Amino acid sequence: MKRALKIVFFSVLGLVIVAGVLMWLEFGPLLKGASSAEKLDDGLYYMEYKGDDGFDEFIKQGGAKNAQEISAYIINFLSKGHYKPEMNPEKTDFGCSALTVTTPEGGVLMGRNFDFPSAIGVVLHTIPDKGYETITTFNVEFFGFGDGFKPEGFKNQYMSLASLFCALDGINEKGLAIADLMAGDEVETHQNTNKPNLTTTAAICYMLKNAANVNEALELLKNINMHSDIGSAHHYAMADATGKSVVVEYVDNKMIVTDSPEVANHYLCEEKHNVGLKEGDDRYDRLCKRYNQTGGMMSEKQLTDAIADVSQPERKGFLGTAWTMVMDMKNLSVTYYSRRHWDKPFRFELTRK
Repeated sequence: MKRALKIVFFSVLGLVIVAGVLMWLEFGPLLKGASSAEKLDDGLYYMEYKGDDGFDEFIKQGGAKNAQEISAYIINFLSKGHYKPEMNPEKTDFGCSALTVTTPEGGVLMGRNFDFPSAIGVVLHTIPDKGYETITTFNVEFFGFGDGFKPEGFKNQYMSLASLFCALDGINEKGLAIADLMAGDEVETHQNTNKPNLTTTAAICYMLKNAANVNEALELLKNINMHSDIGSAHHYAMADATGKSVVVEYVDNKMIVTDSPEVANHYLCEEKHNVGLKEGDDRYDRLCKRYNQTGGMMSEKQLTDAIADVSQPERKGFLGTAWTMVMDMKNLSVTYYSRRHWDKPFRFELTRK
Protein backbone atom coordinates (compact mmCIF):
# COMPACT_ATOMS: atom_id res chain seq x y z
CA MET A 1 0.00 0.00 0.00
CA LYS A 2 2.74 2.43 0.99
CA ARG A 3 4.70 1.50 -2.13
CA ALA A 4 1.65 2.15 -4.28
CA LEU A 5 1.09 5.53 -2.63
CA LYS A 6 4.72 6.47 -3.23
CA ILE A 7 4.41 5.53 -6.88
CA VAL A 8 1.24 7.61 -7.25
CA PHE A 9 2.77 10.53 -5.34
CA PHE A 10 5.95 10.66 -7.40
CA SER A 11 4.00 10.16 -10.62
CA VAL A 12 1.75 13.12 -9.80
CA LEU A 13 4.78 15.16 -8.69
CA GLY A 14 6.48 14.36 -11.98
CA LEU A 15 3.44 15.52 -13.95
CA VAL A 16 3.29 18.73 -11.92
CA ILE A 17 6.99 19.40 -12.57
CA VAL A 18 6.62 18.67 -16.29
CA ALA A 19 3.53 20.92 -16.46
CA GLY A 20 5.43 23.66 -14.61
CA VAL A 21 8.40 23.41 -16.98
CA LEU A 22 6.14 23.50 -20.03
CA MET A 23 4.26 26.51 -18.62
CA TRP A 24 7.51 28.32 -17.92
CA LEU A 25 8.79 27.62 -21.43
CA GLU A 26 5.57 29.07 -22.84
CA PHE A 27 4.96 31.95 -20.45
CA GLY A 28 8.32 32.50 -18.68
CA PRO A 29 9.45 35.68 -20.48
CA LEU A 30 5.97 37.19 -20.18
CA LEU A 31 5.74 36.33 -16.47
CA LYS A 32 9.17 37.88 -15.83
CA GLY A 33 8.23 40.93 -17.87
CA ALA A 34 5.02 41.43 -15.93
CA SER A 35 6.82 41.01 -12.61
CA SER A 36 9.34 43.70 -13.56
CA ALA A 37 6.77 46.52 -13.45
CA GLU A 38 7.59 49.35 -11.07
CA LYS A 39 6.13 52.78 -10.49
CA LEU A 40 8.57 55.62 -11.21
CA ASP A 41 6.39 58.65 -10.57
CA ASP A 42 2.78 59.79 -10.83
CA GLY A 43 1.53 58.46 -14.15
CA LEU A 44 4.76 56.74 -15.22
CA TYR A 45 5.80 53.08 -14.89
CA TYR A 46 8.77 51.02 -16.07
CA MET A 47 8.87 47.44 -17.37
CA GLU A 48 11.50 45.15 -18.90
CA TYR A 49 10.97 42.32 -21.37
CA LYS A 50 13.51 39.87 -22.74
CA GLY A 51 12.62 37.10 -25.18
CA ASP A 52 10.38 36.52 -28.17
CA ASP A 53 8.42 39.74 -28.63
CA GLY A 54 5.97 38.16 -31.07
CA PHE A 55 6.57 40.81 -33.71
CA ASP A 56 8.08 38.59 -36.41
CA GLU A 57 5.03 36.33 -36.35
CA PHE A 58 2.80 39.40 -36.32
CA ILE A 59 4.38 40.66 -39.55
CA LYS A 60 4.42 37.16 -41.07
CA GLN A 61 0.65 36.86 -40.66
CA GLY A 62 0.12 40.22 -42.36
CA GLY A 63 0.16 42.66 -39.44
CA ALA A 64 -3.01 44.62 -38.63
CA LYS A 65 -4.83 47.51 -40.27
CA ASN A 66 -6.86 48.70 -37.29
CA ALA A 67 -7.03 48.68 -33.51
CA GLN A 68 -9.39 45.70 -33.42
CA GLU A 69 -7.08 43.48 -35.48
CA ILE A 70 -3.97 44.34 -33.51
CA SER A 71 -5.88 43.86 -30.26
CA ALA A 72 -6.86 40.37 -31.33
CA TYR A 73 -3.24 39.48 -32.06
CA ILE A 74 -1.99 40.99 -28.79
CA ILE A 75 -4.58 39.04 -26.79
CA ASN A 76 -3.58 35.80 -28.50
CA PHE A 77 0.14 36.45 -27.94
CA LEU A 78 -0.22 37.33 -24.26
CA SER A 79 -2.60 34.50 -23.45
CA LYS A 80 -1.25 31.89 -25.86
CA GLY A 81 -4.89 31.42 -26.73
CA HIS A 82 -5.97 30.70 -23.14
CA TYR A 83 -7.40 34.07 -22.06
CA LYS A 84 -9.26 36.93 -23.71
CA PRO A 85 -9.27 40.25 -21.84
CA GLU A 86 -11.34 43.08 -23.29
CA MET A 87 -9.49 45.75 -25.25
CA ASN A 88 -11.55 48.67 -26.54
CA PRO A 89 -9.30 51.35 -28.07
CA GLU A 90 -11.13 54.64 -28.50
CA LYS A 91 -10.69 57.57 -30.86
CA THR A 92 -8.93 60.51 -29.24
CA ASP A 93 -6.24 63.04 -30.06
CA PHE A 94 -3.13 64.48 -28.51
CA GLY A 95 -0.69 67.33 -28.99
CA CYS A 96 3.08 66.99 -28.83
CA SER A 97 6.37 68.60 -29.81
CA ALA A 98 9.89 67.43 -30.63
CA LEU A 99 13.30 68.95 -31.31
CA THR A 100 16.56 67.35 -32.50
CA VAL A 101 19.97 68.99 -31.92
CA THR A 102 23.66 68.20 -31.89
CA THR A 103 25.85 68.68 -28.82
CA PRO A 104 29.20 70.49 -28.51
CA GLU A 105 30.82 67.06 -28.03
CA GLY A 106 29.45 65.75 -31.33
CA GLY A 107 26.44 63.96 -29.89
CA VAL A 108 22.85 63.95 -31.15
CA LEU A 109 19.80 64.45 -28.93
CA MET A 110 16.03 64.42 -29.48
CA GLY A 111 13.69 66.00 -26.95
CA ARG A 112 10.00 65.15 -27.00
CA ASN A 113 6.84 66.12 -25.08
CA PHE A 114 3.76 63.91 -25.05
CA ASP A 115 0.75 66.11 -24.27
CA PHE A 116 -2.60 64.49 -23.56
CA PRO A 117 -5.89 64.96 -21.68
CA SER A 118 -5.15 61.86 -19.55
CA ALA A 119 -2.32 59.33 -19.57
CA ILE A 120 -0.64 56.46 -17.75
CA GLY A 121 2.73 56.01 -19.42
CA VAL A 122 4.66 52.73 -19.52
CA VAL A 123 8.35 52.82 -20.35
CA LEU A 124 9.14 49.41 -21.86
CA HIS A 125 12.74 48.22 -22.20
CA THR A 126 12.74 45.35 -24.67
CA ILE A 127 15.60 43.00 -25.54
CA PRO A 128 14.08 40.75 -28.23
CA ASP A 129 15.43 37.41 -29.36
CA LYS A 130 15.63 38.89 -32.86
CA GLY A 131 16.06 42.55 -33.70
CA TYR A 132 17.37 45.62 -31.91
CA GLU A 133 17.03 46.43 -28.23
CA THR A 134 14.60 49.29 -27.65
CA ILE A 135 13.25 51.63 -24.99
CA THR A 136 9.74 52.80 -25.89
CA THR A 137 6.79 54.56 -24.23
CA PHE A 138 3.06 54.06 -24.56
CA ASN A 139 -0.08 55.40 -22.93
CA VAL A 140 -1.79 52.23 -21.67
CA GLU A 141 -5.10 54.10 -21.43
CA PHE A 142 -5.25 53.70 -25.22
CA PHE A 143 -5.84 49.97 -24.78
CA GLY A 144 -9.26 50.54 -23.26
CA PHE A 145 -8.70 48.24 -20.28
CA GLY A 146 -11.13 50.30 -18.22
CA ASP A 147 -11.28 53.49 -16.18
CA GLY A 148 -8.53 53.87 -13.61
CA PHE A 149 -6.36 51.14 -15.13
CA LYS A 150 -2.77 51.15 -13.87
CA PRO A 151 0.05 48.60 -14.23
CA GLU A 152 -0.36 47.59 -10.60
CA GLY A 153 -1.19 44.07 -9.47
CA PHE A 154 0.01 41.11 -11.51
CA LYS A 155 -3.00 40.90 -13.85
CA ASN A 156 -2.74 44.55 -14.85
CA GLN A 157 1.04 44.34 -15.14
CA TYR A 158 0.67 41.35 -17.44
CA MET A 159 -1.90 43.11 -19.61
CA SER A 160 0.40 46.13 -19.88
CA LEU A 161 2.82 43.98 -21.91
CA ALA A 162 0.50 44.79 -24.80
CA SER A 163 2.91 47.73 -25.12
CA LEU A 164 5.26 45.33 -26.94
CA PHE A 165 3.20 46.06 -30.06
CA CYS A 166 2.43 49.76 -29.68
CA ALA A 167 4.73 52.73 -29.05
CA LEU A 168 4.33 56.49 -29.15
CA ASP A 169 8.07 57.12 -29.09
CA GLY A 170 11.38 55.43 -28.43
CA ILE A 171 15.02 54.76 -29.24
CA ASN A 172 16.96 51.64 -30.24
CA GLU A 173 20.48 50.34 -29.71
CA LYS A 174 21.68 51.80 -33.03
CA GLY A 175 20.68 55.34 -32.07
CA LEU A 176 17.47 55.64 -34.11
CA ALA A 177 14.83 57.75 -32.32
CA ILE A 178 11.18 58.12 -33.38
CA ALA A 179 8.19 60.01 -31.97
CA ASP A 180 4.55 60.03 -33.07
CA LEU A 181 2.69 63.37 -33.13
CA MET A 182 -0.71 64.48 -34.38
CA ALA A 183 -0.34 66.04 -37.83
CA GLY A 184 -3.01 68.73 -37.88
CA ASP A 185 -6.26 67.29 -39.24
CA GLU A 186 -8.39 64.15 -39.11
CA VAL A 187 -7.60 62.82 -42.57
CA GLU A 188 -6.73 59.17 -42.02
CA THR A 189 -4.11 57.22 -43.94
CA HIS A 190 -5.12 53.78 -45.21
CA GLN A 191 -2.81 52.26 -47.79
CA ASN A 192 -4.14 49.10 -49.43
CA THR A 193 -1.70 46.86 -51.30
CA ASN A 194 -0.43 43.32 -50.79
CA LYS A 195 2.16 44.55 -48.27
CA PRO A 196 1.90 43.90 -44.50
CA ASN A 197 -0.44 46.24 -42.62
CA LEU A 198 0.61 48.29 -39.60
CA THR A 199 -1.01 51.01 -37.55
CA THR A 200 0.88 54.19 -36.66
CA THR A 201 1.99 53.04 -33.22
CA ALA A 202 2.76 49.45 -34.26
CA ALA A 203 4.97 50.78 -37.05
CA ILE A 204 7.16 52.56 -34.49
CA CYS A 205 7.87 49.23 -32.78
CA TYR A 206 8.56 47.66 -36.17
CA MET A 207 10.99 50.37 -37.25
CA LEU A 208 12.89 50.50 -33.96
CA LYS A 209 13.20 46.72 -33.95
CA ASN A 210 14.53 46.50 -37.52
CA ALA A 211 16.08 49.82 -38.64
CA ALA A 212 19.52 51.14 -37.69
CA ASN A 213 19.01 54.67 -39.03
CA VAL A 214 16.51 57.05 -40.61
CA ASN A 215 17.09 55.80 -44.16
CA GLU A 216 16.44 52.19 -43.16
CA ALA A 217 13.32 53.24 -41.27
CA LEU A 218 12.00 55.08 -44.34
CA GLU A 219 12.65 52.00 -46.46
CA LEU A 220 10.63 49.88 -44.03
CA LEU A 221 7.75 52.37 -44.25
CA LYS A 222 7.78 52.07 -48.04
CA ASN A 223 7.22 48.35 -47.71
CA ILE A 224 4.18 48.33 -45.44
CA ASN A 225 0.62 49.60 -45.64
CA MET A 226 0.25 52.45 -43.16
CA HIS A 227 -3.06 52.79 -41.28
CA SER A 228 -3.86 55.68 -38.97
CA ASP A 229 -4.45 54.99 -35.30
CA ILE A 230 -7.32 56.66 -33.38
CA GLY A 231 -9.02 58.06 -36.48
CA SER A 232 -6.67 60.94 -37.14
CA ALA A 233 -3.64 62.12 -39.09
CA HIS A 234 -0.16 61.54 -37.68
CA HIS A 235 3.40 62.42 -38.48
CA TYR A 236 6.68 61.03 -37.26
CA ALA A 237 9.72 62.88 -36.00
CA MET A 238 12.80 60.74 -36.76
CA ALA A 239 16.49 61.22 -36.05
CA ASP A 240 19.57 59.03 -35.87
CA ALA A 241 23.14 59.03 -34.62
CA THR A 242 24.42 60.75 -37.78
CA GLY A 243 22.33 63.83 -36.96
CA LYS A 244 19.85 63.27 -39.79
CA SER A 245 16.39 64.45 -38.71
CA VAL A 246 13.18 64.29 -40.75
CA VAL A 247 9.43 64.54 -40.40
CA VAL A 248 7.36 61.85 -42.15
CA GLU A 249 3.81 62.77 -43.19
CA TYR A 250 1.08 61.22 -45.32
CA VAL A 251 -1.00 63.10 -47.90
CA ASP A 252 -3.53 61.25 -50.07
CA ASN A 253 -2.03 57.98 -48.75
CA LYS A 254 1.42 58.93 -50.02
CA MET A 255 4.42 59.24 -47.73
CA ILE A 256 6.21 62.61 -47.80
CA VAL A 257 9.53 63.25 -46.05
CA THR A 258 10.63 66.72 -44.97
CA ASP A 259 14.00 67.56 -43.44
CA SER A 260 13.32 69.30 -40.15
CA PRO A 261 14.71 69.20 -36.60
CA GLU A 262 11.53 70.81 -35.18
CA VAL A 263 7.97 69.52 -35.24
CA ALA A 264 4.70 70.17 -33.41
CA ASN A 265 1.11 69.46 -34.51
CA HIS A 266 0.72 71.00 -37.95
CA TYR A 267 1.89 69.75 -41.33
CA LEU A 268 5.34 70.76 -42.54
CA CYS A 269 5.27 69.35 -46.09
CA GLU A 270 4.59 71.72 -49.01
CA GLU A 271 1.43 69.85 -50.00
CA LYS A 272 -0.34 70.76 -46.73
CA HIS A 273 2.00 73.34 -45.24
CA ASN A 274 0.75 74.74 -41.91
CA VAL A 275 -2.55 72.84 -42.07
CA GLY A 276 -3.60 72.37 -38.46
CA LEU A 277 -1.65 75.34 -37.10
CA LYS A 278 -3.95 76.91 -34.52
CA GLU A 279 -4.02 80.60 -33.70
CA GLY A 280 -1.98 81.26 -30.58
CA ASP A 281 -0.03 77.98 -30.76
CA ASP A 282 3.56 79.20 -30.96
CA ARG A 283 5.31 76.01 -29.79
CA TYR A 284 6.85 75.34 -33.20
CA ASP A 285 8.06 78.93 -33.58
CA ARG A 286 9.60 78.87 -30.11
CA LEU A 287 11.46 75.64 -30.90
CA CYS A 288 12.72 77.14 -34.16
CA LYS A 289 13.88 80.26 -32.32
CA ARG A 290 15.80 78.22 -29.76
CA TYR A 291 17.35 76.12 -32.52
CA ASN A 292 18.40 79.16 -34.55
CA GLN A 293 19.81 80.97 -31.53
CA THR A 294 22.26 78.11 -30.91
CA GLY A 295 22.82 77.05 -34.49
CA GLY A 296 21.25 73.72 -33.64
CA MET A 297 23.91 72.94 -31.03
CA MET A 298 22.81 72.45 -27.43
CA SER A 299 23.86 70.65 -24.30
CA GLU A 300 21.44 68.15 -22.79
CA LYS A 301 20.41 70.77 -20.25
CA GLN A 302 19.78 73.38 -22.96
CA LEU A 303 17.64 70.93 -24.92
CA THR A 304 15.72 69.93 -21.80
CA ASP A 305 15.08 73.60 -21.06
CA ALA A 306 13.95 74.19 -24.66
CA ILE A 307 11.52 71.28 -24.71
CA ALA A 308 10.30 72.15 -21.20
CA ASP A 309 9.58 75.66 -22.43
CA VAL A 310 6.94 74.30 -24.84
CA SER A 311 5.48 71.74 -22.44
CA GLN A 312 1.79 72.09 -21.63
CA PRO A 313 0.48 72.90 -18.14
CA GLU A 314 -2.45 71.06 -16.61
CA ARG A 315 -5.84 72.69 -17.04
CA LYS A 316 -9.44 71.62 -16.68
CA GLY A 317 -10.02 68.42 -18.64
CA PHE A 318 -6.42 68.30 -19.88
CA LEU A 319 -3.47 66.68 -18.10
CA GLY A 320 -0.93 68.66 -20.11
CA THR A 321 2.49 67.14 -20.75
CA ALA A 322 2.22 63.54 -19.55
CA TRP A 323 5.90 62.83 -20.10
CA THR A 324 8.99 64.48 -21.53
CA MET A 325 11.94 62.48 -22.81
CA VAL A 326 15.43 63.35 -23.97
CA MET A 327 16.95 60.63 -26.15
CA ASP A 328 20.73 60.47 -26.58
CA MET A 329 21.53 58.80 -29.90
CA LYS A 330 25.29 58.55 -29.33
CA ASN A 331 25.40 57.52 -25.67
CA LEU A 332 22.26 55.41 -26.21
CA SER A 333 20.16 56.44 -23.29
CA VAL A 334 16.89 58.23 -22.55
CA THR A 335 15.93 60.50 -19.66
CA TYR A 336 12.26 60.81 -18.69
CA TYR A 337 10.37 63.45 -16.75
CA SER A 338 6.80 62.63 -15.73
CA ARG A 339 4.14 65.35 -15.68
CA ARG A 340 6.65 68.24 -15.73
CA HIS A 341 8.45 67.10 -12.61
CA TRP A 342 11.75 68.55 -13.79
CA ASP A 343 13.46 67.75 -10.48
CA LYS A 344 12.84 64.00 -10.89
CA PRO A 345 14.72 62.65 -13.93
CA PHE A 346 14.71 58.92 -14.70
CA ARG A 347 17.56 57.76 -16.94
CA PHE A 348 17.71 54.41 -18.71
CA GLU A 349 20.51 53.02 -20.87
CA LEU A 350 20.44 50.51 -23.70
CA THR A 351 22.65 47.61 -22.64
CA ARG A 352 23.76 46.27 -26.03
CA LYS A 353 25.32 49.54 -27.23
